[in-house]
Amino acid sequence: MTDTILDEAAVAAAWNRNADLWTREVRHGRDLYRELYTLPAFLAFMPPIAGRRVLDLGCGEGSNTRSFARHGGVMTGIDLSTEMIERARQEEAREPLGISYQIGSFSELAPFGDEDFDCALSTMALMDGPDLGASLRAAFRVLKPGGTLCFSVLHPCFITPAIEWLTDGTGAHLGLRVGRYFERTPFVEHWRFSRRDGTEGQAPREPFTVPRFPRTLSEYVNAVIDAGFRIVRIEEPRPGEELARRHEWLGRWYRHAPLVLFVSAVKA
Repeated sequence: MTDTILDEAAVAAAWNRNADLWTREVRHGRDLYRELYTLPAFLAFMPPIAGRRVLDLGCGEGSNTRSFARHGGVMTGIDLSTEMIERARQEEAREPLGISYQIGSFSELAPFGDEDFDCALSTMALMDGPDLGASLRAAFRVLKPGGTLCFSVLHPCFITPAIEWLTDGTGAHLGLRVGRYFERTPFVEHWRFSRRDGTEGQAPREPFTVPRFPRTLSEYVNAVIDAGFRIVRIEEPRPGEELARRHEWLGRWYRHAPLVLFVSAVKA
């Protein structure tokens, strides 16, 4: 895919191809980083949403959207991938939680009017869209005054196009080496969940194809500000200490670097 233009059409096509495998793996609990680390941390970070109209930007097959609904949010999800939305709607039909799912770009949010929502959430999705500025401006438009934007992305300072764990002769992790931080060229990552139960375990047979759009920390922060938001909190969550002791693959993030960045901002 090196000659493919990485635009929203390419992103949608990639996630359409990923849909079957991604849905199966996520719903069997094999995204253990999400299950044990990133989603619990995000649920603790995000604002209270009970009774509020909430938009999930880049909702995928809807697992996180359903978690937000169980926390009381009146949920709407939007995603570019028709295949992902189909699976989300199928699960909503099987176990209704009052969620509406729309096909569309979170850089436009065309199905929605101005000031339709009290809150916009996004988990690990904005990093996979080609136009961050447009996405944040669209979120600003559909939020009511005082509404909250809260999102997570892979930490741009540590998840760079060149990343390598440094280990000693026994395999113990000594630190993380990163490189090409300022590179802006989009690329396609071929990536798998690791099935970890204390060991590396077996990975799925096929990788996910994920277009990536590298950005710096300042680009994320300034895009939020430029869209008109006021940033109220940033976090770089660590895995819990007990989890880090039980799972070395979490322990290395506990000791050396944050995997994810959380940002919360309000529409002033």
